[in-house]
Amino acid sequence: MACMTIDYSVPQERQLVTAIPGPRSLALTERRRRAVSRGAGNLAPVWMDHGSGGILVDVDGNHIIDLGTGIGVTTIGHANPDVAAAAAEQATKLTHTLFTVTPYENYLRVAEKLSEITPGDFEKRSILLNSGAEAVENAVKIAKKYTGRRAIVALDHAFHGRTNLTMAMTYRSAPERLGFGPFPGEIYSVPLSYPFRDGLDGPAAAEVTIDYIERHIGASEVAAFFAEPVLGDGGIVIPAPGYFARISEWCTENGIVFVADEIQAGIGRTGAWYSIEHHGVVPDLITSAKGIAGGFPLSAVTGRAEIMDAVQPGGIGGTFGGNPVSTAAALATFEVIEREDLLGEARRVEATLRSLIGDWAERFDIVGEVRIIGAMAGVELVVPGTKQPHPTALQTVIDAAIAQGVLVLDAGSWDSVLRLLPSAVMSDELLRDAVSVLEDALRQVAS
Repeated sequence: MACMTIDYSVPQERQLVTAIPGPRSLALTERRRRAVSRGAGNLAPVWMDHGSGGILVDVDGNHIIDLGTGIGVTTIGHANPDVAAAAAEQATKLTHTLFTVTPYENYLRVAEKLSEITPGDFEKRSILLNSGAEAVENAVKIAKKYTGRRAIVALDHAFHGRTNLTMAMTYRSAPERLGFGPFPGEIYSVPLSYPFRDGLDGPAAAEVTIDYIERHIGASEVAAFFAEPVLGDGGIVIPAPGYFARISEWCTENGIVFVADEIQAGIGRTGAWYSIEHHGVVPDLITSAKGIAGGFPLSAVTGRAEIMDAVQPGGIGGTFGGNPVSTAAALATFEVIEREDLLGEARRVEATLRSLIGDWAERFDIVGEVRIIGAMAGVELVVPGTKQPHPTALQTVIDAAIAQGVLVLDAGSWDSVLRLLPSAVMSDELLRDAVSVLEDALRQVAS
């Protein structure tokens, strides 16, 4: 692990002082039932008090290894002191004015940085927003305005958000979409490259996607093709090499805006600023969120100037988008990523994970495939001897891991993928400890 200058306020080690959940967490869970909608579900009834780096400390004093990072948000670790200081300083100066009423420099500086770090050497523009779903919605609006077309294409197994429009672009019915329709029309889900399940190389899988669109929708009707270069909630699915190159080429040939949804996989998580870089493709638009501001709410759409500027003034925006405090946090986050070489650290995390779990499919008959890219891994669990998803095994593993102080996530359209999203600052020692807990859980399930 490289020598870092980050000052951690919590020892970077797992420590259990009570059962998990502990008594204070259980008491808060009971209060929650009386005050919070059950629709805001919890993966684990474990209430957090503070955190630092790769460790969360719950209200009972347990030190928990965090392999979830708020679903990919705290890539630079919890409570980074530089980010916290930048946000605190900004909060004493200006908390709100709304950029589209009276602008401020933080917004401009974030947009300039996004032009620098996103792929492509063409002229770019950005708009700043609050959440990933809001970024996707605005990317849809921008693409429709630019092309004058009506149809939006998204991939099978995709997750693009929880607003009405982005739910229509999200593949899985339950729990995200169940009972919330009707949804906007002209949203189409199309086949993708899923090597573990389709067995196709990238170009062949791309032709399946293209054929589906041309037969069922018509290329001339499509405004935008939305794709997560690495599907996060879909199960850390990494489309085969050559898939996106052919899709991008086809989009260009047909005047379709190619949008890379980098909300979960972007901002350094995969060892590059954006995961589409691993595919050697330059998208027309990119959506950013989650890891962009070290835990503060911020998102963005960045892309070709001629596409972004197709919208009339006032056509896109929002009250809190690009908030002064969040943009200050984002600027500090960019500085931390560069100073600490967190792109390199994400690649270190990948190498460590490969050495620890890369052979799980050979060692455990309930593991169908392990997929790792940067600080992002998916372990697809199956009924032994088949490719049938095994959601009950996944839940057992998650429950056992959390009880031992390792926070992990579920994923996949069948709830059968163990999702690991550690921070890029997590030490090899913490990763080894976490993996030992997960291995014990897998052995219990497999026995």
